[in-house]
Amino acid sequence: MKKVVILGGGIAGVESAIFLRKYKFDVELISDRDYFYIYPISIWIPTKEKRFEDVIIPLKNLADAHGFKFTQDKVLKVEKDSFTLEKSGERKDFDYLIVALGQSKLKHKGIENTYSICSNPDETLKYSEKLDEIIKKGKGKLAFGFGGNPKAKESVRGGPVFELLFNVDYYLRKLKVRDKFELTFFAPMPKPGERLGENALKMMDMMFKRLNIKSITGKKITEFTPEGVILEDGTKIESDLTCFIAAGDGHSAVKAGNLPQTEAGFIVIEPTNQVKGVENVYAVGDCCSLEGPEWKAKQGHLAEVMARNTAFNIALKENLEKGDPKTYIEHINILCLMDMGNGGGLAYRDDKRALLLPLPIIGHWMKKGWGVYYKLSKLGKIPRLPGM
Repeated sequence: MKKVVILGGGIAGVESAIFLRKYKFDVELISDRDYFYIYPISIWIPTKEKRFEDVIIPLKNLADAHGFKFTQDKVLKVEKDSFTLEKSGERKDFDYLIVALGQSKLKHKGIENTYSICSNPDETLKYSEKLDEIIKKGKGKLAFGFGGNPKAKESVRGGPVFELLFNVDYYLRKLKVRDKFELTFFAPMPKPGERLGENALKMMDMMFKRLNIKSITGKKITEFTPEGVILEDGTKIESDLTCFIAAGDGHSAVKAGNLPQTEAGFIVIEPTNQVKGVENVYAVGDCCSLEGPEWKAKQGHLAEVMARNTAFNIALKENLEKGDPKTYIEHINILCLMDMGNGGGLAYRDDKRALLLPLPIIGHWMKKGWGVYYKLSKLGKIPRLPGM
């Protein structure tokens, strides 16, 4: 039985392990965390709709459910024929290697004065605690923003910022203190969210005006301070609490190794997810550089497609499948059920259309239902729906 080692316990890594086990490969998944964190539903931790325990699945439980081995260790370096762990040192004991380490974040000046909801889960917990403190004071200024990476434009994470912003707005309204708080959205690009199309931009602008949320865009960020955000033209956004999601950057373990990579440190892959020029190494999810249209974006559903394709393609090499290798290219689209606390919106874009469909009330409960389905189906407790 061929051995496959997966580096990373996020969306792409876990999906890879589940589908490789369907072919009876000997699978080991290595992650520095002992749990799988479900980022899309972690937006509700600050608004008290979810606890930390609600948005995780212990990796041991997933390993037991699907029959793979879980090892907790930190990956320090990935090479073409080996990888190095913090505790165990260098290892070469694999027939196939799948890199699913995700991405690091760009380091802005003063970034330590902000909190991200798309980075270390501890930051979301700290943000939640800080928000509680400010609400107890009875008034405050809150800022929400995200940044870009000119060297990897598809590595922007804007959706979670919009979701947290709208959820916090609704949370403050439920507490009947919204009029005591100033909410500001900021981003360095002139049209943040333009990947979703012009109609989505217009709808977002309408939402900001209706909810009395300030918007400052098109100005580069100079520095974050304890008192707020300083922009390139000297403008200062006063903030008692700043949520900021920096754009993605190549993972440090990838940058330390010799896999082919872009200027930004993302792994160069074939459409089949095989690392370019390396026969038995694959890469899936956010650690990869993507081909595709200008508006492409890295999202969880694409990471899962890449993972399933990789399992199939490895099985194909081992004569366990028939047909042609599968690629991620035809699956590139933007699909997001954006939650707003009291409703939501379904955002979608492909080469033919771009839309944002308002889903008052039901949108919120659809995303809540998806969260329940996602946890149970990952553990194999309920059947998975086709395409999900």
